[in-house]
Amino acid sequence: MRLLHTMIRVGDLQKSIEFYTNVLGMKLLRTSENTEYKYTLAFVGYAEESEQAVIELTYNWGVSSYDLGTAYGHIALGVENVADTCEQIRSAGGKITREAGPVKGGSTIIAFVEDPDGYKIELIQSENIGQGLGNS
Repeated sequence: MRLLHTMIRVGDLQKSIEFYTNVLGMKLLRTSENTEYKYTLAFVGYAEESEQAVIELTYNWGVSSYDLGTAYGHIALGVENVADTCEQIRSAGGKITREAGPVKGGSTIIAFVEDPDGYKIELIQSENIGQGLGNS
């Protein structure tokens, strides 16, 4: 088995595509529209779906916001330097919700960013990827 994608519902598809591509540097891989069931999908990622997991942005026509609830956590991205990435994201108009620094009770360097719909994205410094310590 292989993880294929994670789906999140978005209230403004174009705004979300711009965030994931222009702010986080992903590529828009493909889009599709279903007129019968009134939704549009956009798949974004750093590589093709055949190579790695991607994010499916789902826009249900006419729905502009969602209650994120308390069960969902975050998407995690490995980056070379968390502090530098935060500055790049801030410069591109992104919202940093936790500045770069060590995870509570550990040494893993992390930060958090928020997408246009309020979904959290954790940035984990590359030497710490796979250690499972970014759960703050």
